[in-house]
Amino acid sequence: MSPDEPSAQYRDFQPRGLLASAHVQSILTSGPWRRRKVRRQAADYLERGREEIIQADDGTRLLGYRHRPPAANRRGELAILLHGWEGSADSNYLLSTAVALDGAGFDTFRLNFRDHGPSHHLNVGLFHSCLLDEVLEVVGRVRRGFDEGPVFLVGFSLGGNFTLRIARNAPARGFALDRAVAVSPVIRPHHVLDALESGLSLYHHYFVYKWRRSLKVKQALYPERYQLEEWLRLRGLREQTDWLVEHLTEFPDLDAYLEGYSVAGDYLSGLEIPTRIITATDDPIIPISDIRGLPRPDALDIEILDRGGHCGFIENWRMDGWIERRLVAELTSAHQNR
Repeated sequence: MSPDEPSAQYRDFQPRGLLASAHVQSILTSGPWRRRKVRRQAADYLERGREEIIQADDGTRLLGYRHRPPAANRRGELAILLHGWEGSADSNYLLSTAVALDGAGFDTFRLNFRDHGPSHHLNVGLFHSCLLDEVLEVVGRVRRGFDEGPVFLVGFSLGGNFTLRIARNAPARGFALDRAVAVSPVIRPHHVLDALESGLSLYHHYFVYKWRRSLKVKQALYPERYQLEEWLRLRGLREQTDWLVEHLTEFPDLDAYLEGYSVAGDYLSGLEIPTRIITATDDPIIPISDIRGLPRPDALDIEILDRGGHCGFIENWRMDGWIERRLVAELTSAHQNR
């Protein structure tokens, strides 16, 4: 068996028919059909949540939600969850994962990145993907504030990219995590942008729509700071990103910005925190060659499934997710193997 293949106990994800399509998987995971089921299953979980705003040393404030499972089932272990770009702490994949972990007795903390979810008003500055320090610091604060047992970090897509960067940098920032898991993580942003431009146009339109909606909210909140009419006339992600890099960041150009949050090359060579990547060969957004090209330090395991799309892994037309069961098993076994 290839070291990248899932072990036998996790090779039960075998979608059939239309569900074997990468595009069906990727679209269903965030679609309204699944959202209805996820919100229904999450009703009790959401009622038990507590909103928290955590401030980093530079004054940045990030919004998150802390949940404790019922006392009879509580393990005394915490999972911190990170969503993807233009997603939120309430994204289907994140909320369904949180509910599954809650049912298994894990405490959970769902963190919104800056300008994601209902958090645009908390900071004047715009989100961009190189803002690692504020997320790293807030994750560190959540981790240090939980002294009952192990703490895990799980991220999806761009959140998976942040997860890998946090796992790489956490020890130097004075805190540890017991395990990190990145699902369908962004590895080389250049290649993700290429895939969005050359692949199924639906993905490109989806992210353009969500980004435009987000920045309109930001402009309405801070009209004296942001005059984005020129940006709003642009129709492509590359042009939009290039404009924002030029006008609203200190990066010299688009290439420098995209490389600024890449984890390709030898970035993960010094990884110390046990980390697993779970992804699919047919992911239409993250090229599998980027995953296969990563270094293999002892702390990194890579699990590649044949099917699953981007953050999909939907098992059936009831919209049940395989990845939730896989993550519960991963974090449960991480504790048992300590």
